[in-house]
Amino acid sequence: MSIQTLKILFNRDLDKLKFEIESYEFEKQIWAIDKNISNSAGNLCLHLIGNLNTYIGAEIGKTGYVRNRPLEFSLKDIPKSELIQKIEDTISVVNNALDNLTETDLDEIYPQIVFEKEMTTGFFLIHLSTHLAYHLGQINYHRRLLDF
Repeated sequence: MSIQTLKILFNRDLDKLKFEIESYEFEKQIWAIDKNISNSAGNLCLHLIGNLNTYIGAEIGKTGYVRNRPLEFSLKDIPKSELIQKIEDTISVVNNALDNLTETDLDEIYPQIVFEKEMTTGFFLIHLSTHLAYHLGQINYHRRLLDF
């Protein structure tokens, strides 16, 4: 695994997240929930932004970001333009943090215990990438199902 590969994956999927949010024809539908769909695309977007700014930005990039996870799921009706700006800012944070890593850093233990056990930084970054892709798929499906 290489840092360059991680950067390619994070940039690809964050660009796709931006595309998905931009693609909502009706902005209010970004915040729609229906039946058993309990998380809107907007809240999933905020969750991804909070997640990456916490675990990559604050921990690896030392940005000072402080997460308020409950707000990621309770805030509503943030304008599309603001979500897009937050995604763009997150892209910069992720790239800056990864630019300061070395290949050796990937084999080091990640500084926080996240899943009740130690893991390498490389393993955790792969997890964060797959977490992003998982929720990105949900947002894509949400948009195609509910944006009408």
